Amino acid sequence: MSKLNIIIIEDHESILESFKEIINSSDRFQVSGAFLSGEEALNFIKEGNKPKIMLVDIQLGGINGIETIKQTKKIVPTILPIIISVHENSKYIFDALCVGAVGYLNKNTTPKELINALEQARNGGAPMSSNIARKVVESFQSPHEKELSERENEVLTLLAKGKSYASIAEELYLSINTIKTHTRNIYEKLQVNNKKEIMLKYGAKNN
Repeated sequence: MSKLNIIIIEDHESILESFKEIINSSDRFQVSGAFLSGEEALNFIKEGNKPKIMLVDIQLGGINGIETIKQTKKIVPTILPIIISVHENSKYIFDALCVGAVGYLNKNTTPKELINALEQARNGGAPMSSNIARKVVESFQSPHEKELSERENEVLTLLAKGKSYASIAEELYLSINTIKTHTRNIYEKLQVNNKKEIMLKYGAKNN
């Protein structure tokens, strides 16, 4: 199996190198570009490079991670952006989802969890640290739940209780990949069916 190209954008060089080392040690992924700023990453993209996954911090020295995702998606619509940040502010989370992020991780994520998150994104999932996923679910349980299917509502309820993908899969007699797909659909419906200001309104209560 060929390795999937990843780019990393992180303005702390030591952290950038650490992520790069972790990813390159995997037999499934390789870092095709590691950048200290969004501007550098965008220049790389504009040169015709088309990585599959983008791992990006929220707060950067120049343009922030949200704007970097927004501009990158205009050039490479199929890219899968994943935020990795110390910030768990609801506004950041919802802004990231609004511009197309498929995942949101805390920087305390272990090397194994990081590789698993990349694999989830590769397979169509929505990788999120459990505390961030809980915050997202609690924020839009109501009134957004009426837009979800019966099964999605079941998944939503269990996610809100802080349950893992594995425990939800066991309880609903489904595969873990199916649970990941349902979770991603929930996030996508939040982006497509609701205005940004409504998302921010419901996210603000968790700040």
